[in-house]
Amino acid sequence: MNHGRTERLVYVVTLLVACCVNSAHADDDEAKTQNVTFDDIKFDIKKDAPFKRSMLTEKIEKLADSPIKIRGYILPSFQQKGIKQFVLVRDNMECCFGPGAALYDCIVVDMAPGKSASFTVRPVSVEGKFEINEFKGPDGKHLAIYRLVGEEVK
Repeated sequence: MNHGRTERLVYVVTLLVACCVNSAHADDDEAKTQNVTFDDIKFDIKKDAPFKRSMLTEKIEKLADSPIKIRGYILPSFQQKGIKQFVLVRDNMECCFGPGAALYDCIVVDMAPGKSASFTVRPVSVEGKFEINEFKGPDGKHLAIYRLVGEEVK
C-alpha cells in the first residue's frame, strides 16, 4: 500500500516539475531576442504626411521595449571608433534624413553604458532594446521614431 502511494507522489512531483520547467521556458521565450528586419517595422504612411502614433501596427507596438537584433548600415559620421550614438539605416544608398526616405527606414541607436561601436561601410547587426521614441527636428517634423539601446554591434 505504501509503495503505491509513493509512486503516486513521485508521479505528481514529476508533473509539477514538468509544468514548472515548461512555464520557465515560456518566460525565457518572451525575453528572447527577436530577429527583426526593417520590413517588420514598416507601416503605412503617405509621403510627406505627418506621423501619428496610431499609424503603427500592432506588431510594431508589441516590439516596443523588447530585445531585438536587426541588420542595417551605420550612417557615416566623422567618428570612426568609440561611437556611442549613430543612425542605423535600411541600406547605404540613401540617407534616412534625405528627401523621399521613409521614417521607418532608420533607427537612432544609443549604445548602452560602457558599450560602443566602430564605423564600417559593411552591413552590421545591432542587438538591443527596441523603443518607439519620436525625434523631431527644429521645424517640428519627425526625423526618426525608433530608438534602440544597443548592447552589441557586429
